[in-house]
Amino acid sequence: MIKKWYLLIFVALCGACTTTSKQQNTASQWLDKPAYAQAGAIQSGELSSYDLVSGYLARIERLDTETNSVLAINTQALEQAKRIDAKIKNGESVGALAGIPVLLKDNIETSEMATTAGSMALLNNTTGRDAPIVAKLKAADAIILGKTNLSEWANFRSESSISGWSAVGGLTRNPHLLSRSACGSSSGSGAAMALRLASLAVGTETNGSIICPSSMNGVVGFKPTVGMLSRTHIVPISFSQDTAGPMTNNVQDAWLMASIMAGEDARDSATADAGKHLIQQPNSSLIATDLKGVRIGVVRFRQGDNPHILAAYENALSSLENAGATLVDIDDFDQPDSFWADSYNVLLSEFHSSINEYLADSPADIPARDLQALIAFNKTDKRELALFNQDIFEKSLKAAAIDSEEYKSALSLIQKTAGTNGIDTLMQQHNVDVLVSPSNSPSFLIDGVYGDHSPGGFIGVGYLAAVAGYPHLTVPVDDIKNLPVGLSFIAGKWMDEKVLRIGSVFEAKHGFSITPGLLPSRFDAPELESITENVTSN
Repeated sequence: MIKKWYLLIFVALCGACTTTSKQQNTASQWLDKPAYAQAGAIQSGELSSYDLVSGYLARIERLDTETNSVLAINTQALEQAKRIDAKIKNGESVGALAGIPVLLKDNIETSEMATTAGSMALLNNTTGRDAPIVAKLKAADAIILGKTNLSEWANFRSESSISGWSAVGGLTRNPHLLSRSACGSSSGSGAAMALRLASLAVGTETNGSIICPSSMNGVVGFKPTVGMLSRTHIVPISFSQDTAGPMTNNVQDAWLMASIMAGEDARDSATADAGKHLIQQPNSSLIATDLKGVRIGVVRFRQGDNPHILAAYENALSSLENAGATLVDIDDFDQPDSFWADSYNVLLSEFHSSINEYLADSPADIPARDLQALIAFNKTDKRELALFNQDIFEKSLKAAAIDSEEYKSALSLIQKTAGTNGIDTLMQQHNVDVLVSPSNSPSFLIDGVYGDHSPGGFIGVGYLAAVAGYPHLTVPVDDIKNLPVGLSFIAGKWMDEKVLRIGSVFEAKHGFSITPGLLPSRFDAPELESITENVTSN
């Protein structure tokens, strides 16, 4: 409903537009090109930001009806685009993303719009603030086009949740097969980038919430080292694992975006060392053309047994080898029996503390200022508990305090398991530069009765990168029955640029991309038409 009102305003504004048919055609030719190329065209005068923004707004109105990935539109976007075009025309200096439209997951604050996290309790959470990462995008002259839908509270409210659903935004669907999940919690950002409804998008991750929707929607997703990007003014779950990150259509765009958003923030202690490890903007001297001398650890212990995924994995590994990389198989990894329980308990404890702090700090008029009040609010709202409960909230309310020995012991165990004794040890023992694995299985069916469940299970080692707070990049590699799958690149803390550099070479050599078909289900795939139709006899 929010999006419809904004689009009605856009249509009214454009009723008086003087953009010529030729200009519109020029803009449409640019909508699917890389953001870095768009930025160059805008700065050279070949393309106007106004036409690019208009083109994306029209595409959202045309394509997002069934997918429901964009939650709200920034009504100031067109005027902001005009101002960027005027600066360029006047010869003024502009930033690296001048005139480039960006979509934000709706748990990231921007001054133009409310930040709801998909919750009715935050429907009026218009803070007038820019998250520091948003301020950096704006300083680079990017335009915030709007907000994307998400799994409510970043998928941390119920153990029986439905990825891509929020009380504010409804359900986001996978644009490849609409009966399938867009995955959570950055579902809207993943689906929007698959449909190319903006030049760039931002997601957030605690454990898989950038990587899963990127992989399952067939786009590039990059989860940086925790502390590379500020988390201030982003609705939180975990201060030990949360980070924002780019969701894009190619690695170079993700690299450029990460380099712009990175940096220290005095209000976020995790970023204290970010200035020592800043990601350089990609250029010809940094972007390699081969992987000679690079050793890659091939994770076998979490590759699963799906023959289609294994075939895609082997094909991707061949591309790495053909690019000059040396492949080293890694077959074993042991972790403590309590790892999963401890990791969940850590999130429960951190969420209670973090969300209380966020709610208390919001300058907006919101009905809940702590977790207990939030739980009470949800019980009174007819939308909130209609599909699934809030058992995670209730468990978090009773979780161990963050100053307790129980919490500290669990945190130490999981971080050592995932980091020091996990990714670090695996890389050192096998003398490799990065680890690779399948990012995940193909998308699972949306299920309004039982919630999320993947018949093939969740594969890959993204959970280790999430818990350790290490960089993780996913790149599309293949499609399985009309659904995309990705390849993960993971390395140690602050090795973000290395991961991006290796991923960019792989992307160029492998050369895979996929365009969403917006098919209702697998049975509607064109190649199955003659198989799924009824057979009649004479």
